[in-house]
Amino acid sequence: MIRKTIVLLAGLLVTVAVYAAGAQLRTDHPDNYTVRSGDTLWDISARFLVKPWLWPEIWQANPQVRNPHLIYPGDVLNLSFINGPSLRLQPSVHREGDAVPAIPLSELRTFLKDLRVLNSNEVSSAPYVVGLEENRLRGAVGQNIYVRGLQATPGQRWAIVRPSHVFRGFEQDDPGDADSRIFAHELDSNAAMVNAPWREDSRHDGQMGRGQDMGVEVTVIGTAETLRVGDPSTLLLLDSTREIRSGDRVLPIDDAPYDPYFYPHPPKSLAQDSHVIGFADALDAVGSRQVVALSVGAKDGVDNGQTFSIYRPGENIHDDVASNSWRRGVGSRVTLPDEFVGHVMVFRTFDRVSYGLVMDSLRPVHKNDKLAMPE
Repeated sequence: MIRKTIVLLAGLLVTVAVYAAGAQLRTDHPDNYTVRSGDTLWDISARFLVKPWLWPEIWQANPQVRNPHLIYPGDVLNLSFINGPSLRLQPSVHREGDAVPAIPLSELRTFLKDLRVLNSNEVSSAPYVVGLEENRLRGAVGQNIYVRGLQATPGQRWAIVRPSHVFRGFEQDDPGDADSRIFAHELDSNAAMVNAPWREDSRHDGQMGRGQDMGVEVTVIGTAETLRVGDPSTLLLLDSTREIRSGDRVLPIDDAPYDPYFYPHPPKSLAQDSHVIGFADALDAVGSRQVVALSVGAKDGVDNGQTFSIYRPGENIHDDVASNSWRRGVGSRVTLPDEFVGHVMVFRTFDRVSYGLVMDSLRPVHKNDKLAMPE
């Protein structure tokens, strides 16, 4: 028993040493930091860690911090260099507000509660809005909507959703081929509700309709309550973020759509050719604290909290000197190094796709930017 204890303690010491080596303190770290309302764990750790995503290791090396999620405004974090970097937490006597989250979940409501990725068949075969009260073209809160294909009971509540993107995967035979990727194809907002297979918007991508269907992204745009069952059933529209149209789909309400807490951490491995495939609230590029869709998901080992580095692929250019010519397309070419863009933290995962929040960025994030281990 004593020997087992000694071995266990030795293992813990080695683990703490590894944590201390990996989670290096910044040279300009503060000696003390008082947690304030509005802070996030990422913001706090970025103040004193070279690698903010390694903050759980610091906490795990300090057993007096029993739960790193239960840190509140008013708590004081003390840093010291006694036998390596260490952290001490002095809880405040009077705590105000909620525990500090890893990232600002309050700013992500739309992407946490109102966004889903489902199998295409699930969406295309789901009950749908067939008509609106008084034969109107658009539905508003307080009006009746009529839904076909719904198996419901009076009083049951439902989510009204609208397809927004379809994810398509292409063969991986040639890693250098642009078709060996997952693409997010925007759906034509005027036809997406009716057409299945979905009509993809030709303005943004020349590959629409091709490749393997990897799922459909739908946005929750309202909730409704069943008033009368039948075919069609009558539902009362309780709330909405957009006007409801014929063709919008009706799905069960997801009562627990996301994890309230998670640990930022590096991935154990990274699938080849992982990259940014789309944006949730932009067309061309995004920056810090905006949401991106990634080409990896739960089936690739991705879970909430995983943090990646983002790199802009180096451009392949003509080498004028090596070619001894300024003529483009003739002679030697060279690919420039990839350029670091920033970090992204995953906050919601699906089978083949995940969504992440850009935590920091030196330059804009574009589609097809690469994901890498966060070093």
